[in-house]
Amino acid sequence: MPKSLSQGEVDSHTDPSAAKQYDSETPKEQQIKDLFNMIDGKKIGMLSTYRDGVGPVGRSMAVGKRSGPDILFLSNGHSRKFSDLEENKECQVTFQDSKTQDWISISGTATTVSNTDPRIKDIWSSPIRAWFGDLGDGTHDGSADDPRMTLIEVKAKYVVYYLTQVGLLGYMKEVGVAAVTGKVADTGVIRELDEKDIELARSME
Repeated sequence: MPKSLSQGEVDSHTDPSAAKQYDSETPKEQQIKDLFNMIDGKKIGMLSTYRDGVGPVGRSMAVGKRSGPDILFLSNGHSRKFSDLEENKECQVTFQDSKTQDWISISGTATTVSNTDPRIKDIWSSPIRAWFGDLGDGTHDGSADDPRMTLIEVKAKYVVYYLTQVGLLGYMKEVGVAAVTGKVADTGVIRELDEKDIELARSME
């Protein structure tokens, strides 16, 4: 149910939506399991790198594999994202579910490797060829052995996510009642994982 706004929250410059939905009670192990389940249900994420003189630059990327809290992507080594990462390895991966309103933000650093990494063959699938093309020279053919095929591994440093705890109708009702009554909508939980939590997450898989 919507929660009342207090004068103290206004005076302390508190964001009531974030504060009232912040989850400090659920054990971290369960928060991590929920995060894994959420990521595993997403096929596409937004990978944002940082470009000098521009700022964050995002692009849609198919998730190759989740490895604990870390994300693996396959990409064309000729892509400009690699020159971004050469200058600044900090990056962000985000996911948004427009149906449930769940979202995930993973901040971390990206490591890139050559196409000799054996994980490429584990992640590669034939539809990936469609994004590379086949030069017809027996080398640049979009296969897992194509020298352009490059692995990006995003190692998480900080994760924040929102997990809706009401259905679509409940969400609409909660927001509607809050807007009319002047209370603050309470539709789910916001959870944070710091570096200590992320190391725990890596040990769980």
